[in-house]
Amino acid sequence: MKPHIKQFFKFLEKKEGREIPLAVKLVNSKDFKLTPKDLNVKGDLYLEDTSVTFLPDNLTVGRDLTLSNTPIQSLPDNLTVGRHLYLSDTDITSLPNNLTVRGDLDLTGTDITSLPDNLTVNKSLWLSDTKITSLPDNLTVGGSLSLLRTRIESLPNNLTVKGKLNLTGTRITSIPDNLKVDGVLWIWNTPLAQKYTIEQIRSMIEKKGGHIGKIYNR
Repeated sequence: MKPHIKQFFKFLEKKEGREIPLAVKLVNSKDFKLTPKDLNVKGDLYLEDTSVTFLPDNLTVGRDLTLSNTPIQSLPDNLTVGRHLYLSDTDITSLPNNLTVRGDLDLTGTDITSLPDNLTVNKSLWLSDTKITSLPDNLTVGGSLSLLRTRIESLPNNLTVKGKLNLTGTRITSIPDNLKVDGVLWIWNTPLAQKYTIEQIRSMIEKKGGHIGKIYNR
C-alpha cells in the first residue's frame, strides 16, 4: 500500500478511535492492487454504509459479508460467503454465476427481478419488498424464504423450503408441482387465500406431490 494511502487510513483510524479492518482498506483503496492471497478474507467483511462500488473476482469471505446501504451494483463471479450475505438496500439488480452463500442471503429492498439457476443458499433467503418476478425451478432453500410484498405471481415447480415460506401480500394464485415446506406457509392477503380455504390449499399441495407443515392466513 502506498505511503499516502497508509497515512490516510491512519488519519481515519485516529479520528474514529478504532482500527479499520484490512479488508475494508483493500477494497476501498483504488491505488492498491490485490494479489491472490488477498482474495480470501477469513473473518467478516463489513462494508455497510461505505462508498464501495466493486469487489474482486473469485473472492472468498469466511464469515459474514455485509454490503447493506452501499452503491454497489454487481457482485463478482464465483463469490463464496461462509456465513451470511447482506445486500439489503443496495443497487443490486442481479446475482453472479456460481454464487455460494452458506448462511442467509438478504436482498430485502433491492431491485432484483430474478435469481440464477445455479444459486446455492444453505439457510434463509430474504426477498421482501424486492422486484422479484420469478424463481428458478428446483430451488432449495435450507432455511426460510420470504417473498413478502413482492410482485411474484407464481412459484416454480419442485420448490423446497426447509423453514417458513412467507407469501403475504404477493400475487400468488396457484400451487406448483412438488411444493415442499417443512415449516409454516403464510398466505395472508393473497389471491390464493381469497379464493380457497386453508383445507383446500393443503389438499391441492398434497395432490400435486408436495407437503406442508402449517398454513396461516392471518
